[in-house]
Order: sequence, then structure tokens, then C-alpha cells
Amino acid sequence: MRVVSLVPSLTESVAATAPGVLVGATDWCSHPADLDVTRVRGTKNPDLDAVRALSPDVVLASAEENRAPDLELLRAAGLRVWVTDIRTVDDAFPQLRAMLTEGCGLPAPAWLDEAERAWAAVEPVLPPLRAVIPIWRRPWMVVGRDTFTGDVLRRLGVENVHGGHPERYPRIPVDELNAARPDLVVLPDEPYAFTAGDGPEAFPGVPCALVSGRHLTWYGPSLAEAPAVLRRELDDPLENRMT
Repeated sequence: MRVVSLVPSLTESVAATAPGVLVGATDWCSHPADLDVTRVRGTKNPDLDAVRALSPDVVLASAEENRAPDLELLRAAGLRVWVTDIRTVDDAFPQLRAMLTEGCGLPAPAWLDEAERAWAAVEPVLPPLRAVIPIWRRPWMVVGRDTFTGDVLRRLGVENVHGGHPERYPRIPVDELNAARPDLVVLPDEPYAFTAGDGPEAFPGVPCALVSGRHLTWYGPSLAEAPAVLRRELDDPLENRMT
């Protein structure tokens, strides 16, 4: 089996299950840190010639991350393309299991069962906190409707202020974000690398949680530890404000 992955979280999923089958991944595939495969540029601009040259048995992709025209060109070249469309935590487990077992011919990994147990044990905090969830600035963009990120936070007791927006990742000026009067601002370190000095200053008087983008937005082995990691990161600014 030869696998090319065009999505960082799917790359990590295969690498944690059977690293020897991966022959290609994007420049953004950062986990595991010692991944040694041919790089095929990014999720939005993959080098299709490089992918074809690797002669993969399957190319792994995501409906959200990858462009449909690129995937159609790979199919037209005779390659098998397996596309995930994961928008909730509940979506993640059966789709990852099918991708690994049916798509890649691998046994179901122990880490997937561990992740499912971790999320089954999560009890949401009530009442939920209303949060704004930026993913970019210049211009400001936030998490909107129907996203995996929004569902992860919902399960942890965080209500997305823009969860009912007609767009999935709308552009909203920062003064409008503040006008929504959120209880919390959630600032992940990807795709935009928010830091203590870059992001919180735009939301004066509002607690800001700096969280791991990998645990908030990736569906893969990180799911197993995500509930504990994110709950700690979400609680820190609120506890600091109270003290």
C-alpha cells in the first residue's frame, strides 16, 4: 500500500497507525515531527504531477481542506481518491475508521478507540459560555456554522456566537466581534498563529483562551487528548480573571 495524504490530520492518522505506507504529504503536515516522505506542496495547491509520480494506491483528502477540481484531476489520471467530510466529533470516528480500514487496508488502530472513549466521557459545562472564535486577522475571520471546531467547543460547554451565521468562516470586523459581548474569545495557534501578544489586545476586557489549533481543529490521534488539553486551556483565562 502506498498512501499520499493531502490533509495534515489525515497524515498524522495514517502515520500513527502504519507509518510505512505513507509516501507523500503536504508541506503543512507537521505530525509526526520526524515524518520523512515526499512533500507535495499545500492542501489548496498540491503539486498534482508530484502526487501522480508517487504512484499511490490511494490519495487521502478532505472536502473542506482540498479543492474539488484538484481531486477530479487526480481521479482523471486514474488515481483512487478517498475524501472525508468531517463536521462533528461524531463524524470523525466512523469516517476515520472507514478511511483507515477500507481506504488504506489497515487494521483499526487502538488510538481511535481511545479517542472515542475520551469524548464519550466528556460532560459539557453548563450554562455554556458564549464565545467568539477567530481563525484569522487582517481581515478578521471567525468560525461560523456547521464546523468540526464549533462542535468540539460545543461539547466542552462553549457556544459559538456565530454558530448560526450563513457562512462557515465569515469575515466580521473586530468592532462587531466585540459588540457581540462574548464571555470568552478562543484564539487557536492555527491557521493564524495567535499569541499572547497578537490577538488578545483586540478584545479589551474579555478573557482570551490561547488554545492548541491541532487539538481544536484536527481529527486524528490528537482527539484522544483533546478534551483534557482544551478544557485546561479554556479554563485558564477564566480562573485568572477570578483571581
